[in-house]
Amino acid sequence: MPEIAEVETVRKTLKKQILNKKIKCVKILYEKMIESDVEEFKALLKDNQFIDIKRRGKWLIFELENHYLLSHLRMEGKFFLKNINEPIEKHEHVIFTFHDDTDLRYHDTRKFGRMNLIKKAELSMNKAIQKQGYEPGEEGLTADYLLGKFKNKNLAIKTLLLDQTIISGLGNIYANEVLFSSKINPFKKGSSITKQEAQSIIESSAKIIKRAMELGGTTIKSYTSSLGVTGRFQQELMVHKREKEECKICHTKILNEKINGRSTYYCPSCQK
Repeated sequence: MPEIAEVETVRKTLKKQILNKKIKCVKILYEKMIESDVEEFKALLKDNQFIDIKRRGKWLIFELENHYLLSHLRMEGKFFLKNINEPIEKHEHVIFTFHDDTDLRYHDTRKFGRMNLIKKAELSMNKAIQKQGYEPGEEGLTADYLLGKFKNKNLAIKTLLLDQTIISGLGNIYANEVLFSSKINPFKKGSSITKQEAQSIIESSAKIIKRAMELGGTTIKSYTSSLGVTGRFQQELMVHKREKEECKICHTKILNEKINGRSTYYCPSCQK
């Protein structure tokens, strides 16, 4: 699943390739992917252009003159820039055709991705954007903020780090890495997290996400920026996908257990 660093890589790559290109038409091949009225969606985008691309957490926010196009890649979503003459592939569900005879194609094998066209004035009121927590590195992400969110929570800290209303943008990969860096056992209940541990989560998440963004994200399984860029952060992973390998710190074998259905990689020695 693309997480904050991967979505940021897609955003930066798309900005270099599609800004200010006039949209000739839009084809919707899987209508359930569009949360707006489909015909209005196509009509408003026709002869319009993307003037900027922003991001909030895992959401891409394509800016038009009077609207924002919100796009969430979910599990398998990718964007491809292609020539209009290239055959449409099975899992290409939304196609933006530009006047220069190129397409921006949204590809999603699992069809979980979503798009929504909203008026600019509605962005701050949009529920999906409004409920996002602070991102790693943001000033509002403080130890007191986290302790307030974790208070009375009996869920595992790993599960809480995946809650986008608490920290926006973290997914399974980076939650595993943040907990290892913070030396926190992923099964520990949120209500048991100390202020020192909360501060460690803040510092580790900021450091790890910053580095992952510098390296273009993590290329694991199907993730790629889909536009000629692949991530390199997988070369620096400490625990994720390293089951039965030795911990790089203490040489204990890395374990993989499920927490709330998510594969959780950790070192039982470093994260007691």
